[in-house]
Amino acid sequence: MSKGQVIVNTGDGKGKSTAAFGTIARALGHDKKVCVIQFIKSPGDYGEVLFFKKQKNIEWHITGKGFTWNSEDLAKDKEIAQEGFELAKEKILSDEYDLILLDEITYLTNYNFIEIHDLIKAIANRPENLDIILTGRNADSRLVEIADTVTEMLKIKHAFDNGIKAKKGIEL
Repeated sequence: MSKGQVIVNTGDGKGKSTAAFGTIARALGHDKKVCVIQFIKSPGDYGEVLFFKKQKNIEWHITGKGFTWNSEDLAKDKEIAQEGFELAKEKILSDEYDLILLDEITYLTNYNFIEIHDLIKAIANRPENLDIILTGRNADSRLVEIADTVTEMLKIKHAFDNGIKAKKGIEL
């Protein structure tokens, strides 16, 4: 059995979660057991959820309520984030999965909803063979340091900047 890896997809460019979903597809193709925890999105008909929920060997949790930097109730957002992180720690320690995606988790540390040392501790205490992917902008340097692979997505140009809204099948 090989040692699990820690993979961080960060940066201000598009594709952090999308890259993680590609890795999930690979894992499922090899009959690996996967858990996805999304921290920012609120429940909805996102393409990735619609697709992956039809697959076997995957468990999906949406723990957010659509938090953004424009949120009007940061105390409630923090409470929801902490509940989601408790779920993540439980899943990490369960030794039931081959791969866990913590989607958009960097926002939780960036907004001080959870402490970076608590996230690093959860990762360090994972079962030896568990792979973990963490996504989100502005990954903390301490998270980058402990990761095995770090990819920074660099935005060159984005349709949103020109007023083009999110499109089903592309961003949704």
